[in-house]
Amino acid sequence: MSRESFVHYEGMPSAIISDGLVTIPLFAVSQIVLTEAYHLPAIGTTSVRSSVATHDDTIALTGLLAGPERYAFKFTLETLAESSKRGTALEGLTGGAVSGLVIITGIAVRTDMQIQALSFTVSAARRDVIDVTITLAYMPRPSPLGKLLELGNIAVRALVDFGGSS
Repeated sequence: MSRESFVHYEGMPSAIISDGLVTIPLFAVSQIVLTEAYHLPAIGTTSVRSSVATHDDTIALTGLLAGPERYAFKFTLETLAESSKRGTALEGLTGGAVSGLVIITGIAVRTDMQIQALSFTVSAARRDVIDVTITLAYMPRPSPLGKLLELGNIAVRALVDFGGSS
């Protein structure tokens, strides 16, 4: 009797995490949570306010690593978690303008992400599957690049939604 996973890798992944060289597509994401915490502005001059981040974002993903490559995906996620703290290939490629990981999901596109927590669960009920929960924190450097990527994400999503409704 075959004990294969029911998850097939077809179509677009639900989320993509990359350091600029290594890319992990996550196909079986069951939940994506974006939490944005906004800071109250400090009393002071406007020049001080403009150089300080105005919000903290976290993205939590819950999904599956399935099939024979699940252990390779697990190892790669652990490696990306470590490299997001030390400096990624993307930081070297952009001369330090962008650091951390890039995450692309249906809800947001973010650069400058660091993996805060990884949780892996296996059970006898689902063979050939590792449940994974990933929490990423947004650690931006003050720059207009993040806003530019968000605007690009909105434009792409609008085109996809418009094309799908025809």
